[in-house]
Amino acid sequence: MSLIKTDKVTYEYIRRDKDGAVEGVNKAVDNVDMSVEQGQFIAILGHNGSGKSTLAKHFNALLHPVEGTVFVDGMDTRAEEHIWDIRQTAGMVFQNPDNQIIGTVVEEDVAFGPENMGVPSREIWERVQKSLKSVDMYTYRKHSPSRLSGGQKQRIAIAGVLAMQPKCIVLDEPTAMLDPVGRREVINAVLELNKKEGITVILITHYMEEVIKADRVFVMDKGRVVMSGSPREVFSRVSEITEIGLSVPQVTLLAQELKKKGVKLPDGLLTCEELVGEICRSLRII
Repeated sequence: MSLIKTDKVTYEYIRRDKDGAVEGVNKAVDNVDMSVEQGQFIAILGHNGSGKSTLAKHFNALLHPVEGTVFVDGMDTRAEEHIWDIRQTAGMVFQNPDNQIIGTVVEEDVAFGPENMGVPSREIWERVQKSLKSVDMYTYRKHSPSRLSGGQKQRIAIAGVLAMQPKCIVLDEPTAMLDPVGRREVINAVLELNKKEGITVILITHYMEEVIKADRVFVMDKGRVVMSGSPREVFSRVSEITEIGLSVPQVTLLAQELKKKGVKLPDGLLTCEELVGEICRSLRII
């Protein structure tokens, strides 16, 4: 059974005028089928307004579909009796960490979720310690979050979700407000959690370089999934990606330009190491 499954999910935003009359309907998610297995690293790509963040909010029942069904660990997200179980199964990390951090001390903030779940005190602090170590922030446990960098704050937000022991973490553009160093810190922490802890990760992003290690990529446009596959399969379709307003990793773009100049290279190169190796083979250097 899939950990998260959407079945023909549709969600609409209703626009109203100042008097409350309906002006129009925007179909933000349109007939989406998606399946996520336990332990996978899934990336959902799309430009602003593509529907990716709206879809993400369905994964822990912040939104409910107008049509179709979302199942989280077999639970229908529209069933009120399952709401807290669903939110403990799929934890959310949002774009701005300041909106999630409420404690004045790092370890107190991370402990907030388990405390509200009624976890015994001794177990809470065991979870806090483990969660902070998982994102390499344990040495900052006594610090004030306000004195941390953006990347460090986002790792604290992730630790706060981890302390509630979810099976899945949904990250809604978690690096959008960070500099390149902060982005790298957060993505590396997420990869470690996925590979070493086996936590399912769903990453919503528009940074192409962040998804090259994903197990599967879904590309959204106008509320629909228009493309899916491994990163190599998706980024081999350069012209289709660019037509919907997205870019491809710079290495992939460079490889395409070299191919136009006559260098024999395969499609879907994703890293500098891959590109250098293929160029050397093409030139018979190795």
